[in-house]
Amino acid sequence: GGPAPERPRAGGGAAPPPRPPPAMPDRPLPFDQPVFVTRPLLPPLEGFVGRLRDVWSSGWLANGGAQHQALERALSEHLRCAHLSLFNNGTIGLIVACQAVRLSGEVITTPFSFPATPHVLSWNNVTPVFADVEPGTMNLDPAAIEPLITARTTGILGVHVYGTPCQVDAIDEIARFYGLKVIYDAAHAFGAEIDGRPIGSFGDATMFSFHATKLFHTAEGGALAVNDPDLKRRIDLLKNFGIRDEEHVVMPGINGKMSELSAALGLEVLKLVDAERTRRAHIARLYAQRLAAHAGVSLLRPPANVRDSLQYFVVRIDASRTGVSRDLLHARLREFNIVTRKYFYPLCSRYSCYRHLPSAQPANLPVATRIASEVLCLPFHGGLSDDAVHRICDAIDHAIAG
Repeated sequence: GGPAPERPRAGGGAAPPPRPPPAMPDRPLPFDQPVFVTRPLLPPLEGFVGRLRDVWSSGWLANGGAQHQALERALSEHLRCAHLSLFNNGTIGLIVACQAVRLSGEVITTPFSFPATPHVLSWNNVTPVFADVEPGTMNLDPAAIEPLITARTTGILGVHVYGTPCQVDAIDEIARFYGLKVIYDAAHAFGAEIDGRPIGSFGDATMFSFHATKLFHTAEGGALAVNDPDLKRRIDLLKNFGIRDEEHVVMPGINGKMSELSAALGLEVLKLVDAERTRRAHIARLYAQRLAAHAGVSLLRPPANVRDSLQYFVVRIDASRTGVSRDLLHARLREFNIVTRKYFYPLCSRYSCYRHLPSAQPANLPVATRIASEVLCLPFHGGLSDDAVHRICDAIDHAIAG
């Protein structure tokens, strides 16, 4: 079953030889093991075991023991937060933040985020109202917020997507004019800054996630940062069942406390964060150098006045210029054991629990809808060798040429 013979040309001349196929790079070898988007930063086991011995000696496993207190102080200093409260995970922290600032009715938020962002509103009986995002930062677009404000609007829930800060000044101006609360989901933004100001100092409350996938983690955990000491006291009550003392429960709270085991791990992981940041910055430069050859592959670059959180390395694929869609590139890289992630596809507004909302219709969210079909997170953690980064880029070259 070979190819059909060339039909002789009219006039009897022999047909010219077929054009050779375009030059293709040699097919790279796949990785022996899957290369994931991230890998938990794990401290030397000896240091963690030493802290566990202290926990065992104390017999105190929860309820704000010595490890919890030490980590809360250390993170307040590292993140330069006026007041910080630790949680068992970031989602519970965000649920409590909504309770603490008394959100109700409707809250304007982004469709381009992890599911937890709109879910915390639903868990507080608040209706999420989805606003479109900016094409550059992929964050909530301040120009899209104001037209959605109604008499039922009580707040704005912004997300510093991939650690790139929202336009906090513009959002704050809108919030002050309409008397709205502002909460920021900074799950990706550990250590980010704007003009030297820490990310946790903006808005009424900022949530950090310390899940194992994050640059800094406690296996599972999170925190809320606030500027108001009274709000900090309310948050601490809400995360502990509303218990003020042995005989007084003053509000309906929840159990959001971080355990001593998680806090002990966090204290050891925190020692490694600066070195991890340095390594990730180097990897980001390697990626940028290698991917510059692809006109249809654009990189997310933080503004000049922003300190990057270095949580993710994100590219956007313009299929009209690369000839390869994001989904096809994603699939082709899997053939090389390279596991990329389509964060965030589908949009939260397309979930079955939200897509009935008027604000969730794709026609109202053209920028977010387009971006969700273009973004791809590449493997990005300090455990990647330079050679591994080059092999990933070789696979991208081959997949695009392919």
